[in-house]
Amino acid sequence: MLSRVVVAPSGFKESLSAQAAADAIAAGVRRVLPDAEIDRLPLVDGGEGTAVALASATGGRLVALPATGPVGEPVGTHFALLGAGDTAVVEMAAVAGLSLVPRGLRDPGATTTYGVGELIRAALDTGVRRVLVGCGDSGTSDGGAGALQALGARLLGADGLELPHGGRELARLARIDPSGLDARLKDTELLVACNPFNVLCGERGVARVFGPQKGATPAQVEELSAALENWARVIGRDLGVVGTDLRTGPGTGASGGLGAGLAAVGARLLPRFDVLLDHLDLDARLARADLVLTAEGALDHQTPRGKVPAEVAHRAKLHGRPVLALAGTLGEGAHDVPGVDACHGILPAPMALADALLRASELLTDATERALRMILLGSRLPGRTDRAGLVGPPAQASAAEVVSGTQRPSSVR
Repeated sequence: MLSRVVVAPSGFKESLSAQAAADAIAAGVRRVLPDAEIDRLPLVDGGEGTAVALASATGGRLVALPATGPVGEPVGTHFALLGAGDTAVVEMAAVAGLSLVPRGLRDPGATTTYGVGELIRAALDTGVRRVLVGCGDSGTSDGGAGALQALGARLLGADGLELPHGGRELARLARIDPSGLDARLKDTELLVACNPFNVLCGERGVARVFGPQKGATPAQVEELSAALENWARVIGRDLGVVGTDLRTGPGTGASGGLGAGLAAVGARLLPRFDVLLDHLDLDARLARADLVLTAEGALDHQTPRGKVPAEVAHRAKLHGRPVLALAGTLGEGAHDVPGVDACHGILPAPMALADALLRASELLTDATERALRMILLGSRLPGRTDRAGLVGPPAQASAAEVVSGTQRPSSVR
C-alpha cells in the first residue's frame, strides 16, 4: 500500500520551477492515490528558486532590487535573508541565469556575472556575517570576472586599461589590481554552494562541457577555454591564492567559473547539497516514505554528477526506499543512475520543444498518473519473474520495479 509519497523534484530548466514541478507531480499522484499523504519537497541545487526556497524554509524574506543582468542591461532581481538574520543567500541564476539571456544573444563569451557581485555587495550592506552564493542555471562563462569587478577589483590589459565584460576578454588580461576590493569581504564568511564535478579548465572544463549549451560555437569554445586558462593563471598570481587549484579544483567551474573567481577572494567552495539540504530535513522525510518521486528536465549520464535526482536516490536508498524518476527527456545513461529504480519520460509522443516547454506542467502530471497506474498494476499481478527466472508473490516486488519498459533494479548496477 502506497500511503505516503515523497515528491522531491528539481526544476525543469526554462520551463518549471522546483515548486511547480512538485505541484504537477502531486496532482498526478492525487488522480491515482486520492487518500495518500503527499509530502512535497521541491529541491534546489543552487540554481533557479534557491533564494525563495531557503527563505521560505527558514522563515526569512526576500530583498528585491535592480542589478546588472548577464547581457549588461538592468534586471529586477533579489537575494534572501534567512530567518536567523545573519546569513544572506545570493542566487546567481536570479541575476545571471541562462533564462535572462535572450536566445538571440546567447554568447557565453560576452555575458557577465557583474550583477552577482552587486548582489553580494547589497547583502553586505545589511550587516550579515555570512553570504551563501548558490551556483546553477548560469548563462555566463566569465570565470566570475564580472563579480570581482563589481566587488572592486580592476582587471587590466597590457595597455593598462580596464577590460570590458565577458569571458573572451580574459584572454587579454595582464594583471589584476585588488586594491579596491570591498574590505568587508575579509570579515564575512563567503560560501559557494556548487557542483564539485564542475572544474574551470582542461578537457572537462566549463567552456567545453557547458559552452555549447549556452550558445557557443566550436570555435568559441576553444577561444573561451584559452581565455579561462589565462584567467586562472592571473588570479592565482595576483590575488595570492594558496592551497586551491583554480584550474581543476572541485567546484572551480561552477556557474561558468564563478566558483574560481570567488575562491580567489576567499570563498569556500562546498558541495551544494551538503549546504542547501540541511535546511529542508530531507533525510527524515525520505525515511518515512513508501515511494519517492523525483524529477528533472533531462535524465542522462550527467545526472550522477551532482544533479538532484541522483542525490535524492542516494539518500532514499540509505533508508531502503524505492525511487521513480520522471524526466522531460531520457538520454544516454538514464537507466544507470545509481539508486533510481525506474525512470519514465513525460512525453507521450514526439512534439516540438516549444510545445513541450509550454505544456510541461500538464505533461508531468499526466506522466505521473501513467507511471503510478503501472506500479499499481504490477503490484496486483498474481506472480512475477525476476531476472533469475524465479517466480514470487507480489509482496516481493518493489513499488518502482514495474514502470512499463523502464525498470532496472538498483541491485544489478
